[in-house]
Amino acid sequence: MEHVWFTAAIWLGLALAATLLGIWLRISVALTEIVVGTVAQLIIGSTIGPKFLDASEGWVAFLAGVGSIVLTFLAGAELDPVAFRKSWKMATVIGLIGFAAPFVFVSWLSFEVLKWDIRSALLSGVALSTTSVAVVYAVMLELGLNRSQFGKAILAACFINDLGTVLALGFIFAPFTVKTAYFAAGLALSIPILLLATKPFFKKYGGRPSELEAKYLLFALFLLGGLAVWSGSEAVLPAYIIGMVLAGSVGRDHQLVRRLRTLTFGLLTPFYFIRAGSLVQIPAVVASFGTFLALFFGKMFSKFVGVFPATRRNGHDKRESMYFTLMMSTGLTFGTISALYGLSHKIITRAQYSLIVAAVIGSAVIPTWIANHWFMPHRHLPKSKGAEDAAAFATEDE
Repeated sequence: MEHVWFTAAIWLGLALAATLLGIWLRISVALTEIVVGTVAQLIIGSTIGPKFLDASEGWVAFLAGVGSIVLTFLAGAELDPVAFRKSWKMATVIGLIGFAAPFVFVSWLSFEVLKWDIRSALLSGVALSTTSVAVVYAVMLELGLNRSQFGKAILAACFINDLGTVLALGFIFAPFTVKTAYFAAGLALSIPILLLATKPFFKKYGGRPSELEAKYLLFALFLLGGLAVWSGSEAVLPAYIIGMVLAGSVGRDHQLVRRLRTLTFGLLTPFYFIRAGSLVQIPAVVASFGTFLALFFGKMFSKFVGVFPATRRNGHDKRESMYFTLMMSTGLTFGTISALYGLSHKIITRAQYSLIVAAVIGSAVIPTWIANHWFMPHRHLPKSKGAEDAAAFATEDE
């Protein structure tokens, strides 16, 4: 049993180092955790053994999964329903373009240029069509942009983008069975129940040290997440929808959101982000570095060609459009989920998996770093001490 405690200490030690690194380098902690996970696995794996971090252990995978679920839920809960209604047309157009452009281009690139078979090519297109609600939300939160209309529009477009990815993965690869119908029915039934029952339930029984609200939300997320996995989908899928449904109640309870953030960022997301980085096999990426570059730049090019003009047409200036496009170019949660789905169902090989995940992680780190250092939309940052501290992530280039 002591092995588990020592392993957990190593993971939290890596998380602490990543946090300090993020503060020193003035970049998002989510990104430093990914990089630290990749480097740690490379160093520890080559010196002590590839299984030392225990990234494949059930309890590590569970904590990482809970981290992605709760973080995705919080991202949905942060979407102001009023603000979303104001920008839903723009978010839908940009989100659909942000999905379709890389899906078509990367699929073509993988099939025609890299000579992968059609199913592997389509899987790579799906995995690299994503944006990352988890990464984008973490960055928006650190900078205070989650409270601005601009930041909310980015999050809304990310949601539409990933919805396209999930539907593509389902329609192309996942078999539609009776279980799928049960999951859809369960989700459809839960939405009105949660919408009607949550606020009065919290009002009557909440506000106590026993944290009834957190238990209630985790119960709903775990139940629907389990139903999603049972049906052949992913547990993170219902989390964002539930968050959006409860945005009008949970999202406005700032004390509850703060407590959930403490749990999520303090314990859970380090396992998710560090584990995501540790899954990359650096030797496989080095051996096929040209393929990695083709996949990475294929995603970046197609995102830019699709999203940047769309944001300009919707009234954003060049700096805002570049920031919007770079945030939409990130990828992590559904990208790694799609790649893992392909590997577990033998659609792609382990080498292809490593290349796709490396490109996904690269897209989580590089565009976000560029955006926050050269294209920060300063006028959208809230005028507060916290925002001034967060604005230190940006480097003035004017």
